[in-house]
Amino acid sequence: MALTQKILLIEDEKPLSKVLKYNFEKEGYAVLCAFDGQEGLELFQEERPDLIVLDLMIPKMNGMELLKAVRLKSKTPVLILTAKKDEVDRVLGLEMGADDYVTKPFSVRELCARVKSILRRASSSVSDAGASLFKHRTLKLDFDRYECSIGENSVSLTSKEWELLKVLVSARGRALSRTEILKEVWGYERGLDLDTRTVDQHIARLRDKLGPESSLIVTVKNVGYRFRV
Repeated sequence: MALTQKILLIEDEKPLSKVLKYNFEKEGYAVLCAFDGQEGLELFQEERPDLIVLDLMIPKMNGMELLKAVRLKSKTPVLILTAKKDEVDRVLGLEMGADDYVTKPFSVRELCARVKSILRRASSSVSDAGASLFKHRTLKLDFDRYECSIGENSVSLTSKEWELLKVLVSARGRALSRTEILKEVWGYERGLDLDTRTVDQHIARLRDKLGPESSLIVTVKNVGYRFRV
């Protein structure tokens, strides 16, 4: 029997937290609740949840600080849930390693669908490229261990950067449009609140980390990107 997936919900609005806990549990998840950032970080360290649903404007430690602390130790998926709707906040959250960004007010049904999508991708095999180990030129990827290296140098990637590499490698040289990448990496049939600039921003960061092998990610004019094979 599969283990019940565990969600850590960090939300200081207790009525909303109660509603979300009820709906997540109805979907079959175990739910832990924290009402401030410090409590959330302690629960994360103790319980190691499968997903964190995180409000940004919480007391004691704000959501961005908590996200940074989580990313220093883990690739646990994080879905940001916030009233902050500015594009700069959304981009900052995604760039810091969040897997999704939902603004209030929102549809509980859509939120549950996004949670399910993130958890499905996180629990699926990360070796869709055909093998757990992938080597090309000086690039080496271990999809089971989430380890990336260029030559003898280790490269630290966020969960989204891993997803991008996996999708590009799996395409075996085929060009992928930005819309396709949004669908595959963010897990939606539509881009929803994310526009294609999100893809460009993540690709730029990934290329920067790949350094001498950045040319393996090729820009296809008026289309998107492909992996050079």
